[in-house]
Amino acid sequence: MWGASILAVAGVAVAVLLILAVRLWKVLHSWAFESRVSVRLLVVAGSGGHTTEILRLLEKLSDGYSPRHYIIADTDELSVKKIKSFEQSRDRDPSTQFSKYFIHRIPRSREVKQPWMSTVLTTLYSTWLSFPLICRVKPDLVLCNGPGTCVPICISALLLGILGIKKVIIVYVESICRVENLSLSGKILFHLSDFFIVQWPALKEKYPKSVYLGRIV
Repeated sequence: MWGASILAVAGVAVAVLLILAVRLWKVLHSWAFESRVSVRLLVVAGSGGHTTEILRLLEKLSDGYSPRHYIIADTDELSVKKIKSFEQSRDRDPSTQFSKYFIHRIPRSREVKQPWMSTVLTTLYSTWLSFPLICRVKPDLVLCNGPGTCVPICISALLLGILGIKKVIIVYVESICRVENLSLSGKILFHLSDFFIVQWPALKEKYPKSVYLGRIV
């Protein structure tokens, strides 16, 4: 009788150990899989300070955000130089998937001092050309910080989700120079982005739904 009880207890113990071993293997396997998964990142760069700020933010991201697709205005040559210099400074093995980056161009949605009435038409035109690009890239995450170019890109990314093609996370980081008021792009994308980040407490007070993380660029 005692022998049968001991065998039963031993059997239960072995079963529990097997279950724990299988569970541990699944957890480790999951971690290993997640460590290999990369995030397809689309970054909207703008002329001048916008590109400088967004590249400073990218410095803090891991290699898991790859490949990186940069969107710039078709006349913005300065951003091209900054992006190439930034990517070369990362000094990574070009044979790895994490070093891949691409630069795409779209028409500006608004030129400096362009009348507001015509801006509507140029933004629609830019969106029309942006959507096929977004469909081709299929980003997991769109990261932008205020240039006008980001509006048609984010609208196109939203359309992917609306059409059931793919859910794209949109993260908008308001420029550090915006202390008390949002930029025009910020006012538009505040209602469309998944995460809206501000860098000054005054903006957090005005827009409670925003995320305040202090200065991040």
